[in-house]
Amino acid sequence: MRVLFAGTPGVAVPSLDALIDAGFDVAAVLTRPDAPTGRKRVLTPSPVAARAAELGLEIIHAAKVDAGVTARIAAVRPDVAAIVAYGGLVPRAALDIPRHGWINLHFSLLPAWRGAAPVQRAVIAGDDITGAVTFQLEEGLDTGPVIGTLTEQVRPDDTAGTLLERLSHSGSVLLAQTLSAIDSGAAYPQPQQGAVSLAPKLTIEDGRINWSEPALAIGRRARGVTPEPGAWTMLDGQRVKLEPVLLRPGQSALAPGQLAMDGKSVLVGTGSHPVELVRVQPAGKKMMSAADWARGQASLESVVFE
Repeated sequence: MRVLFAGTPGVAVPSLDALIDAGFDVAAVLTRPDAPTGRKRVLTPSPVAARAAELGLEIIHAAKVDAGVTARIAAVRPDVAAIVAYGGLVPRAALDIPRHGWINLHFSLLPAWRGAAPVQRAVIAGDDITGAVTFQLEEGLDTGPVIGTLTEQVRPDDTAGTLLERLSHSGSVLLAQTLSAIDSGAAYPQPQQGAVSLAPKLTIEDGRINWSEPALAIGRRARGVTPEPGAWTMLDGQRVKLEPVLLRPGQSALAPGQLAMDGKSVLVGTGSHPVELVRVQPAGKKMMSAADWARGQASLESVVFE
């Protein structure tokens, strides 16, 4: 079965490898164009493009699936298209090209968390269980019938990054199994059932910590926005970046945003009990341990995060 693979970030690479390892004929790879990265803004291929080049696969670079890209996809003559975090919409003209359609690997248990940031939103919301599904791509936002499902426990210390890394590998197996089932005629898509929730792409503002919220919610948000866009707060008009915090129930009460030392630990008050800072990055400086940062403050008790 000839496969067109569409994907862009690193979490899509395990799926590309899984299809190759399963013996599928990956005829071409659709990925977004090279993008500037780093402080010097050097144009860099997407992780999927880099892996496809290593494998010697034809690469279609496109930020949008327009008429020209649709013609290139048709020229590949795929039997099916597999898509994992490509980062762009697929119009009806392109959806109709493969005889088996487009199969999307999505990192949530649809219809929960339809959208671009399902793992991040699940962590922020405090979900205990998430997972991944393969479904038939439609023009609607993650609305198509589901073919395969797997579940994954959200661990207490999971960040969006660690959880997505696990799902990218288990999901790659699910995707290969789904395409095998389609090829053998054993796939039976089922309509989505349950409550719909949306997972729009995170913005910088999603990473801002509101110290008036309960500690549990603050911990979830900090983990859900790690590694991107990252947790942060304001101090003296400047942004301070934060790594995920630790919950410290039972500690002495502090006002929201107020800081204090407890032995070698740096605590911050919340709407409930304090949390412990692990690492912070002041504006213009490198990430450092919270204790080292606190030692550089003239009087920590007078410091209040905004």
